[in-house]
Amino acid sequence: MINGLLLGGVLALLSLGLNLVFGVIDVVWICYAELIMLGMYGMYFLYTVYHLPIVLGAAICIVGVGVLGLVLHTLVIAPLLGAAPINQLLATGGVLFFLQSAATVLFGVEFRNLGLPVLKVAGMFVSYSRLLAFAAALIAMVLVYLFLTRTYTGAAIRAIAQDRQIMPLMGVDTRRIYLITSGLGGALAGLAACLLVLQYDVHPFVGLTFGPITFLICVLGSLGNFAGGFVAAFVFAGIISVGGLYLDLEWGYVFAFAFFIVMMFVRPEGLMARRS
Repeated sequence: MINGLLLGGVLALLSLGLNLVFGVIDVVWICYAELIMLGMYGMYFLYTVYHLPIVLGAAICIVGVGVLGLVLHTLVIAPLLGAAPINQLLATGGVLFFLQSAATVLFGVEFRNLGLPVLKVAGMFVSYSRLLAFAAALIAMVLVYLFLTRTYTGAAIRAIAQDRQIMPLMGVDTRRIYLITSGLGGALAGLAACLLVLQYDVHPFVGLTFGPITFLICVLGSLGNFAGGFVAAFVFAGIISVGGLYLDLEWGYVFAFAFFIVMMFVRPEGLMARRS
């Protein structure tokens, strides 16, 4: 249960970034997990090759992936904002395969890890890196919440998420808000990368581990609903951890996906969606 709680914090952070982008721009970044993969590689090389402190390396990765989010929006998303949703999905899917292929060519297919220690508490082995990741994820989510609720830009982001058609009439520069949202979504992906590389091996296809489950968490919590994604992340993490305790870890994911399928029949609009 402790491992499930710690894992839930990181999954909630992953869903926050994707939900933020979808809620404001109304585009699902299928390649979101590949941005995380690049951030994990960046953190790995900054720490193991250039021997930078973890905090400094994390700051560089967060900024770097945030810039990648801006580039992705400018080159891929912005030209397709008025296009059919299937075109947007195909475009971001193309970016997904491009980034996977580029990482394979540049870094190979070897599994790399930082090899951080494990703590023993009351006879239980608790991952130090997962503990650190949970704390950092909670702090990040609180800061994003304060940004969205206490600043003018945050209010504009929430307003566009509720009604993007009327906001230009209220004097809001939607293109600027879209850019800020993409940069913030990328920065959250960079932070998630720094936390995940402390716990998991990094390789070109690591995005396939986190991409599908992040998307399912957002759907289960109702796409664009921050609170729903937060709750769904801990539900998924609890199922994965408990299922992995009694059986193999893979069975934990099987149970989580089965739970998702059942919930789509019971409550297809998501856990936190309002019923009319």
